[in-house]
Amino acid sequence: MSELLHNCLGGRWVAGRGAGTALLDPVLGTELVRVDAAGLDLPAGFAYARDRGGAALRALTYRQRGAMLRAALEVLQAHRDAYFEIATANSGTVKNDSAVDIDGAIYTLSTYAKLAASLPDARFLVDGEDASLAKDGTFLARHVQTPVRGLALFINAFNFPAWGLWEKAAPALLSGVPVVVKPATATAWLTQRMVKDVVDAGVLPPGALNVVCGRSAGLLDALQPMDVLSFTGSAATAATIRSHAAVARDSVRVNIEADSVNAALLLPGEAPGSAAFDALVKEVAREMTVKSGQKCTAIRRVFVPEPLFDAVAEALSARLAKATVGNPRSEAVRMGALVSRAQLTAVREGLATLKSVTKVLHDGDRHALVDADPAVACIVGPTLLGACDADGAAQVHDLEVFGPVATLMPYRDTAHALQLVGRGQGSLVASLYGCDHAALGAAALALAEGHGRVHVVSPEAAVSHTGHGNVMPQSLHGGPGRAGGGEELGGLRALNFYHRRAAVQASPAVLAALG
Repeated sequence: MSELLHNCLGGRWVAGRGAGTALLDPVLGTELVRVDAAGLDLPAGFAYARDRGGAALRALTYRQRGAMLRAALEVLQAHRDAYFEIATANSGTVKNDSAVDIDGAIYTLSTYAKLAASLPDARFLVDGEDASLAKDGTFLARHVQTPVRGLALFINAFNFPAWGLWEKAAPALLSGVPVVVKPATATAWLTQRMVKDVVDAGVLPPGALNVVCGRSAGLLDALQPMDVLSFTGSAATAATIRSHAAVARDSVRVNIEADSVNAALLLPGEAPGSAAFDALVKEVAREMTVKSGQKCTAIRRVFVPEPLFDAVAEALSARLAKATVGNPRSEAVRMGALVSRAQLTAVREGLATLKSVTKVLHDGDRHALVDADPAVACIVGPTLLGACDADGAAQVHDLEVFGPVATLMPYRDTAHALQLVGRGQGSLVASLYGCDHAALGAAALALAEGHGRVHVVSPEAAVSHTGHGNVMPQSLHGGPGRAGGGEELGGLRALNFYHRRAAVQASPAVLAALG
């Protein structure tokens, strides 16, 4: 039997009491490690995090916590090579795709360590200006933000075991709030290893960073009213979380990132081979193949003017045909595996549903696998579908196939295009491509209400833009409606989730004494 990974809870490393769940190599099918959380004393472990970890963090100023994040950053950088090895084995990703996760995590942590320098050397934040409550100015109101006195529980998705940890943990720890992370079981190894490296290095107070791996009943039951909860995953699980007593009765603050049928839109007025046309084709192909399409922000729907449908289909198919798919250990491979057999089944079932209302423009099954056995490897090639009747293909707007799949659709005019994008009912991101600055700006504002981020690619930004699907820590991540209604990152805006805002009403002298 392979190694059983330990959990970090209650200030110590502890093994679950069961046999555990095996984590597998999605290409070779071999067992790597096992995870288990059976028998953990979650209430006691959570209490330790609140009482010991939280108290120690709150005793530090924001700038001191920033120095703590820099120390954690150095630990991650020192072990970077080991993280890439784990990602290849457990997530089946090629090196460039592993970097999206691992280097993205390191960059995000670095960003928040730097942002700490812009915060006061204090233990609370002032929100806005004082407001006078008396005509003579002897009684004022000052709004302050103080760190929550509970813990932050993160229930994360399988696709970003590194970045998913640190994009949440960095602002939480900077805020002064201890963290318990529950990574998705299939890819928990990388999350557990990062937590272990940082905890064992002693750069954080005991109880500040905790990890629970494997299936663990009672996680939500152990929450208390002053805790906060952040979830990334399916809309079905999100609905269960929202109805749990901790949220529904005790008002545990919750942030949800759920399903998202993201869109890319080429504005009217372009021609085959134009800068905007080429930028759209390049970005759609990249989003379909990076991490095998397993990104919450990946492009799922592509809208182009009716006269350009065939030209875009041809250009995209030609670009996708160049993708080499297979074992990520092979130098020739540019696209690796899905993370598990369960995910492979889900993608195939989703594809079958979409094919009932579309035609296949580029067939992923035609890609020969490099150095991988199709009977074992959890690999599918990139598949481009087409729906000539964008209004009637309801499934395309409703179903997110979490893999290398996108659907191309035509539109009549800009108003029609914006209406079709809105059929996603709230998404994490939409991207716009065109040359007319005024039209791009107007479309961006029209889409802003239904998206957490609008990514605009004009010719002058074609080289420097950060990518439709790349989540930068300086920008907001989240989305309304179907996408969960949550908000993460956005620079220092992320700290709002981990603070409580209160109005202190007092005399000027008392307010001055606050510090």
